[in-house]
Amino acid sequence: MTLVVDLMASLRAQELTVAVAESLTGGLLVAELVSVPGASSVVAGGVVAYQTEVKHSLLGVPAALLAEHGAVHPDVAAAMATGVRERLTIAHARPTFGIATTGVAGPDPQDGQPVGTIYVGIAWENHVEVVPLALEGDRQAIRSATVAESLAALQRVVERFRE
Repeated sequence: MTLVVDLMASLRAQELTVAVAESLTGGLLVAELVSVPGASSVVAGGVVAYQTEVKHSLLGVPAALLAEHGAVHPDVAAAMATGVRERLTIAHARPTFGIATTGVAGPDPQDGQPVGTIYVGIAWENHVEVVPLALEGDRQAIRSATVAESLAALQRVVERFRE
C-alpha cells in the first residue's frame, strides 16, 4: 500500500478527520488525500491560501506575525493548521487534525528564506507540531516532496494520537 492509502485507512479506522491549508503546495496535498476512495469520510476540506493576505483573512493567521516574519515561518504554519481546523468546523465538530504547508518552492527566495525552506504545521486538540524541511530540487520536486513529507508527518501524529 502507499503512504496515503495507509494514512487514510488509519484515519478511517479511528474515525478521525483532517482539514488542509496549503500555500506552496497549491492543493496538491488535499488532492492526494482525496485520491483515495472513501476520502469524504475523513477529509473535511481544504483551503489554498496562496497569497499572504489570505492566510490572515481566511485562516486567521495574525497580521502582526505575517508582517514581522512573512509567510515562511514555523509560527505561520502552526497558525494555518489551527485556523483551518476552526474554519472547517462542521455542525460544531472540528476536524481532528489541521495540517498546513507553507514555504518556498522557488525559483526565487521569499521572505528572506531560501528555496526549499518548508514548514508543515499539524494541529490537534490543544497541540501543534511544526515540521521544518530543507528540500532540494526544482519547483515541482520541492512541491511533490512537501506533499510526501506532510503525509508522513501526519501519519506519525495519527500513530501517536490514541496512545
